[in-house]
Amino acid sequence: MKKIRIGIIGTGRIGKIHADNLLRNPQVEIVAVSDLFAGPELEAWAAERNISIVTKDSNELISHPDIDAIFICSSTDTHVPLIGQAARAGKHIFCEKPISMDITKTVSAIDEVKKAGVKLQIGFNRRFDHNFKRVQEVVQGGGIGDPHIIKITSRDPNPPHIDYVKVSGGIFMDMMIHDFDMARFVSGSEVEEVYAVGNVLINPDFAQHGDVDTAVVTLRFANGALGVIDNSRQAVYGYDQRVEVFGSKGSVVVANDHPNTAVISTADSIVSDKPLHFFLERYQAAYIEETQMFIDAILNDKCVPVSGDDGVQAERIALAAKLSSRLGRPVKVSEALELLKQSSVV
Repeated sequence: MKKIRIGIIGTGRIGKIHADNLLRNPQVEIVAVSDLFAGPELEAWAAERNISIVTKDSNELISHPDIDAIFICSSTDTHVPLIGQAARAGKHIFCEKPISMDITKTVSAIDEVKKAGVKLQIGFNRRFDHNFKRVQEVVQGGGIGDPHIIKITSRDPNPPHIDYVKVSGGIFMDMMIHDFDMARFVSGSEVEEVYAVGNVLINPDFAQHGDVDTAVVTLRFANGALGVIDNSRQAVYGYDQRVEVFGSKGSVVVANDHPNTAVISTADSIVSDKPLHFFLERYQAAYIEETQMFIDAILNDKCVPVSGDDGVQAERIALAAKLSSRLGRPVKVSEALELLKQSSVV
């Protein structure tokens, strides 16, 4: 049985999740992991999983002759140089989102990947969620006719630590970028224009770093459909992830996942469990499937399900939203880069 040999760069929460999911696949061997803070704790974690190499030097993984593919799970500012190095070394690449916070650097990284002829998959895991996949299948199969209105709700149970906010790139690039990708995925159309508004309603510290914690974006799609996305950094009842596509022949709606479907009805109340607490619980199966499909693409020389170009398009929409929020007007996705060059607001 052929095995794909993997190196993982960055062993924070998401890097370790990917490692454990990859180890479920009998056609995968994790050869090495690297992390700037590698030490005895990471060495013990790796030893439990029979991962033989633990290093602080990512170049050791990229240059390793026995490694076929690199998982980039380090901080966003490292993604572009690591993609370039891995591509030039002939390694296939899985990279967490976003590719970068600078669209020009993102495009240059994608160009290097294409030149090298290696595969690059971006970690938009929500495409692999069983609910959202079904929405996309129904829409693309014509089940609700022509899409007219797309509504996406994405609300976290708790806001991130302010130290994370400082380097996150803001709500549109960090959080809503998943929803921009989802909008493209379920609609089957590109976003042409966005109008974004945001406010600080949860934690005033967000404003000190030029960010908001609550935002709404309207979208105009190339196929004529309209969209609405709302994000909040704090939903006190849990992780809120819902999608609706309304079309000429009907609609398709998915609600939150819950620990169980029991509804307790009495004379006093009707009660059910809160939604699954956060993304690790809600998207556990989706994380597994996205890595399985990446490995399958390498083994069978298929196209990856989420390409570098998908990553570029989501970043372009996020940039347009960020500009729209600061400028107080709609922004066409096609004009965002030129506006960025002219403006000092982002």
